[in-house]
Amino acid sequence: MAKRQIGLRVNGEEHELLVEPRRLLLDALRDDLGLTGTKRGCEEGVCGCCTVLVDGRNVKSCLMLALQAREREITTIEGLKQPDGSLHPIQEAFVQHGALQCGYCTPGFIMTAKALLDHRPPLTEEEVREGLSGNICRCTGYVNIVEAILALSRGGAAAKR
Repeated sequence: MAKRQIGLRVNGEEHELLVEPRRLLLDALRDDLGLTGTKRGCEEGVCGCCTVLVDGRNVKSCLMLALQAREREITTIEGLKQPDGSLHPIQEAFVQHGALQCGYCTPGFIMTAKALLDHRPPLTEEEVREGLSGNICRCTGYVNIVEAILALSRGGAAAKR
C-alpha cells in the first residue's frame, strides 16, 4: 500500500508524517510522534484509554485513521501541560480526589473530562456519568473520578486552561 505524506497538528505543533492509508491515529501518535500518554487498550473503541481531543471533541484514536485527522487540531494528554510545566487543573483534581490508581486509563478519562468541561458546564452527576460511559476503569469504581469532575465543573473556567 502506497504511503501518503500528511500533516498533523498535535498539541499546537505541526508534524509531517509518511503513513499508510490504514494507519490509525493512535499508532501515529504513539509510534511516529512518541506521544505515549495516549494508551492502547482494547483497540475496539470500547475502553476509552486512547481518547484524545480532535477539534475539541473526544475521539477514540484507535478508531480514527491518521488521514482523517489532517487539518484538524489534535490534543493529547501531553498537550494539557501548563506553560510552566505544572499539571492541568483536571490532572490536579484527579490527584486531589484520588481519581486514579494504576493510571493506565487516566489519560483517556482526563481527555474525556476536558471535552465535557469545555462544552457543557456546569454538569450534573448524571451528565458526568453519561459523558464517561465510553471509558472503562478496572481499579477506582468511578466515584472519585466523578467527584473530581464535578468539583471542577462547580469551579468554572479553571478546567479550560
